[in-house]
Amino acid sequence: MTVLGLGTYRCRDAEFSARVAAAAGCPLIDTAAVYGAGTHQRAIAPILRRYPKVRVATKIGHMTAKQARTATAAGALPSVNLRHSIMPSYVRHQLAASAAELGRERLDFVYLHNPDHGGASDRDGLHQRIRSAMVELEWARTDGLIGGYGIATWSGFTDGAFTVDSLVALARQAAGGPNTSFAAIQLPVSLVEITPIAQALAGFGPIAEAQRAGLEVWASAPLHGGELVHLVNDALAAFIRQSATAAEAALAVAASTPGLTGVLLSTSNAEHWNRAAHAVARLLPPPRLREISDLLTRAI
Repeated sequence: MTVLGLGTYRCRDAEFSARVAAAAGCPLIDTAAVYGAGTHQRAIAPILRRYPKVRVATKIGHMTAKQARTATAAGALPSVNLRHSIMPSYVRHQLAASAAELGRERLDFVYLHNPDHGGASDRDGLHQRIRSAMVELEWARTDGLIGGYGIATWSGFTDGAFTVDSLVALARQAAGGPNTSFAAIQLPVSLVEITPIAQALAGFGPIAEAQRAGLEVWASAPLHGGELVHLVNDALAAFIRQSATAAEAALAVAASTPGLTGVLLSTSNAEHWNRAAHAVARLLPPPRLREISDLLTRAI
């Protein structure tokens, strides 16, 4: 069963959105140090205190100018001009900062945020940077600071920067053995980002690889930044699911992807949340999903 989590990237009022989601039984809130120009983690902290069973996932990589200055002053970065880093010293610094902002001594998930940022032309160098960051995160797990870590990427799996299998291998190198704290991946899955769905149905690609590795898989941008609400017409919505709205149809397709743990949605409207949760809970059968995927793949 796929679950609905709150993604705070596009939330205008992160605290209110978190309150709505948590009150509705949301199992996980996803955020990042850089979201809301660096304000979202503090904003949702009161909700996390009120709902201690709600898991929280954050990300380390992208940063604001203020965060860069703070990290540089602390000796965690070599330059205030950086806006992205997964250097071990920065991972260590931002992990402590995020825990303080979120008000949680132990963070459930910490993702490396678009570790392929800046391109993957030097694949060996990229993998070395990821492995070094994973070493730091393995220590954080040993020290009880995190429950596990993962990779959140927009295009790393499609651009050839890495595969799930290669990331598992890097995690094993970082851990010094087969037992690692690598626990999750996050990637865009939607009617626009249809390739991961088609691959999962065929038993390959990042979602299938993650499922075989025992990782959680979270889908970001299931409505493609809200664009699908306007792009999906009545005919397509009805083809996907009779009487569904555009948003409900799009969410149903993303959530029905085999191997998916959850779908992340940004909303501050309780009715929208409840309708979305209902859409996500009613999975499309694989043959029906394959029919939809084939239709949309041919249309691209």
